[in-house]
Formats: sequence, structure tokens, C-alpha cells
Amino acid sequence: MRTTPSIFATLWRLASPYFYSDDRWPGRVLLAAVIAIELSIVGINVLINQWNNRFYNALQDRNWDLFVHELWIFCGLAAAFIVLAVYQLYLNQWLQIRWRRWMTARYLDHWLAGANHYRMQLLGDAADNPDQRIADDIRLFIELTLTLGVGLLSSIVTLGSFATILWTLSAAAPLHVFGVPYDIPGYLFWIALVYAIVGTALTHLVGRPLIPLNFQQQRYEADFRFNLVRARENSEQIALLDGEPAETARLLERFGHVVRNWHGIMIRQKKLTFLTAGYGQISLIFPLVVVSPAYFAGKIALGGMMQTASAFNSVQGALSFFVTAYPQLAQWRAVIDRLDGFNRAVTAARDAATTPPRVEIDAGDAPEIATDDLALRLPQGTPLVSAGDIAFKAGDRVLVTGPSGSGKSTLFRALAGIWPFGSGQVHVPKGATVMMLPQRPYFPIGPLAAAVAYPAAPETYDKAAVAEAISAAGLPGLAERIDEEAHWNRMLSLGEQQRLGLARALLHRPDYLFLDEATASLDETSEANLYRLLKERLPGTALVSIGHRSTLGEFHDRRLTLARDGAVFALAETGAQR
Repeated sequence: MRTTPSIFATLWRLASPYFYSDDRWPGRVLLAAVIAIELSIVGINVLINQWNNRFYNALQDRNWDLFVHELWIFCGLAAAFIVLAVYQLYLNQWLQIRWRRWMTARYLDHWLAGANHYRMQLLGDAADNPDQRIADDIRLFIELTLTLGVGLLSSIVTLGSFATILWTLSAAAPLHVFGVPYDIPGYLFWIALVYAIVGTALTHLVGRPLIPLNFQQQRYEADFRFNLVRARENSEQIALLDGEPAETARLLERFGHVVRNWHGIMIRQKKLTFLTAGYGQISLIFPLVVVSPAYFAGKIALGGMMQTASAFNSVQGALSFFVTAYPQLAQWRAVIDRLDGFNRAVTAARDAATTPPRVEIDAGDAPEIATDDLALRLPQGTPLVSAGDIAFKAGDRVLVTGPSGSGKSTLFRALAGIWPFGSGQVHVPKGATVMMLPQRPYFPIGPLAAAVAYPAAPETYDKAAVAEAISAAGLPGLAERIDEEAHWNRMLSLGEQQRLGLARALLHRPDYLFLDEATASLDETSEANLYRLLKERLPGTALVSIGHRSTLGEFHDRRLTLARDGAVFALAETGAQR
């Protein structure tokens, strides 16, 4: 369990950057406006407390003129309260969305920049479900921080405002016990303080387990949602394997975690609600019980008693802030822990790319992609590949072979700069464009033209050029649908996706093109036609392929082979193809 200072330090790290960002002045002005309105609302509550005295005295004295006059005053105070409450909500929501927009952009950048998201997965993804942390936890953090922060400020100001009133009223309505008066300075304040301390201590004792329960609930909900998405994304394979019963059982097992943890929250929330509801109900009558002896002794009028009860409730409510807000505080604490965990996972992944020993990427004056003493390891440190010194120059046609699991794809990842685990250097010509095409290419949901142009902006390429590249890759039917929006990875077969991936390469015309079994789902004739197309359209592009088919040899001039050498796979050039 963290100490209180560390919680405040974490809160500062999460919340303060926005108020020093490029959007700091609008954020500061909105926050100041929300705080100013809250202080004004407290001021109105003080005026209403004073109004209680006059209004109930008018009732006791049967003073019709004063009664009507006080009604008009109340209408004015109520109107001011309504206007302030409406604009406080409006400005609070405006601040929330600005803050969330900035924080979301920042977290997306930290997660996605420099393939950090990929390294987080390789390191075990300690921050489970980053999508949920960015989409939900940021929103909850901002909402709860503002709600609880403004509420705490309101309680402090209310306490300061009404404690003075209550202290003064204690002198006007001295404590009476069995008809005997006792002159105890500020006794009403001390009774309210003791009442609130007892309530706060009991609430924390009963409600503390809600913090880990809320943390786990958010995790289990996100896990269940993620597995539902995976089932949808892989519906064809599930249907072909007749896996619906197994998938249903697996999903229900995940949901079982949600249900069990929810039952734990229910039980704890029931106990907490018994306490807080009882505490709240007693609070309604407790101040009247305390001050009523002085009223019946004739020491104060009805208006004074009602004002005293109102002030007592305000002080007790301010002191009981943690009692009433405890469920939100528990959820807020869990959200802080989740966002802090996400930040630590991001930092660990970033450090993995910069802390020696690592694979260093040198984008300098090298004339070609080349490696120096390149050795690759698994994230846990196990040696995997010894690549040594290799080079790929413009126009090269290189085939990389080796047994499954020998690290061929890992070698490509290191050359792409996203696998830092190992040692040595990868030299890349400055300004050179490098494209990696995996076995299953990625296409964002949207128009087909934008999906093929990715990661370039859709307007980078003329639609006619996009359609021509798609048609040349063997998909003339799709070339007519470049404006259609769809989930292309789900709609198209893997072979069609691989053809679209090659259409992307034709469109981008990279200096270096790495194909990681990027044609493995095509028949040999189609594969041969596409390799001839690449050779014809991209004559100056270095083409490096991973493949297992013997027919690929005729389209490459060099062969690099990964073979077992003790505990690692060593890369060696095994000669020209022809």
C-alpha cells in the first residue's frame, strides 16, 4: 500500500503537466472560474443560513410583512444559486474536454511513438489493456479529480465560514444537560468535529477494500471487452473450427471474473451504505437534538435554533467530506494506480530502447543498410540470433531462409528499428525509405484508398494511381471500390490482403522493401507474377524476402541462411541464387 505522500506525488505527476502545457492558459482560466463559482456558492449558503434565522423568527412572530419580504430575498438567492450552478457545470465540462483532449494526445504519443506500444507487449505489457486506460481511465481521472478537488475546496471554505458562525451561536445557545447550563466555548463546533471524525474513521475502515476491488473491476471489464473484440475479429476461424462452444465457455470464464469481483464490491458497498446512510439520517436530527434544550429553556428563538441546525449541518457536512465521497475516492485511487502503472510501463519500454546493451540504429551517411556485430536476444535476455556483418545495397535481391523459430522475423524487426534487445549497430542511409510487409498486413478502417496509402495521408496519392496499383497487384475488382469504407482486414482473405500490401509497396516505392512471407498465402504462379511485377516496377529497390518455397530462389540474387550454431542461430551468406 502506498504512503499518502507518494499518492500526492503521483497525482501531481498526472495532473500538473496540462496546466503547464500549450493549453495552460485556457485551462487555468477555466479552473479559476470553476473555483470562483464554487466559492460564490458557499457565500450564498452562508447568506441562506442567516436567512433561516430571520425567516423562522418571522414565522414564530406571525409577522406577515417580514415573511413576504424574506420570501423575496430567498427567491433572489435561489436564482443566483441556479445560475452559478448551471455555469459551474458548463465550465467544468468545458475544462474536462480540453484537459482530456490534451491528455489523450499526450498518452497516445507516449504509447505509439517509436514503436513503444510494441516493446510494451514484448516486455509483458504490465499495463494491461492500454486502450481502456487511454479511453476510460483518463476520462475518469479528470472527472473525479475535478469533482473531488472542487468538493474538497468547498468543504474547507464551508468549514471556515460556518465554524465561525457555529462558534458564535454556541455562546447564544449554551449547552443544557438535564436543565443545567454549561458554558463551553464553541461546544457545537467540537461536537460536530467529533461526530465527523468518528464517521470518517468508520467509513475508511469499512470502505478501504473498495480501492483494490475497483482496480480489479476495471481490469476484468477491460479484459472481457478485449476478448469479445478478439472473438469478433477472428469470427471466421472460430466458425471454421466449430469453436463457438469453446469460445462461449472462454468468454463466460472471463465474465465470471467480472461477476465475482462485482459481488465483492456489492458486499463491501452494502456495508458502506449501511454506515453512510445511517450517518446521513442521524445528521438530519442530531443538531436539533443538541440545541433543542437551549430552545426549550428559552435561551434562543426558533430562528436561532434553525440557523444553528443549518450551520451545524454545514460544518458536519464539510468535516464529513470523506464519508460522503468515499466510494468516489476509492474509484479515483484505483484510476490513479492504473494510469501510474501505464506510465511506468511506457517508461520501461522507452528505456529498453535506449539503455545499453541494445541494438543501435544509426541513420547517417552510410550508402546502404548494413550491420556491425549484430546479435539479437529475447526480451528476457536469451541469445537468439548472431547476424554479424551484413549489407543490403540498392537493387539487391536477397532471400533469407532458415527453420521456423530461428529468428528471421526478429532480424527484420531489428533492421526496422523496433527490436532493441541485443547488441551491435544497424546503419541506415539518411533519408532512405524502408517498408516492412508482414505476412498479415495492417489496413486501418476507412476508405480503401486511405487503407492502401497508409501510413501516408490519403491525399498523398492520386486516386487513379491507387486504383492502378491495386489493379496491378491482381485485384481489379477492388480497384473500382477505392472510395468504399470497410474493415478490410476482416472483409478480405489473407491472400487478398497480401496483394493489397504489395499494392501499397508499388504506391510508396520504398528504397528498401522487406517481405516477411508477404506472399505465403498466394499460389506459386501468383507469387511469381507479383515478384516479376516488383522487379519491373521497383528496379532500384533493395528487395529482401523471408520465404520457405524453393520457387522464390529464381527472383533473388543472394541467399542468407540462419542455421543452428550452439545456443543461437547464426546468419551466413550461402551463395548466389544463379
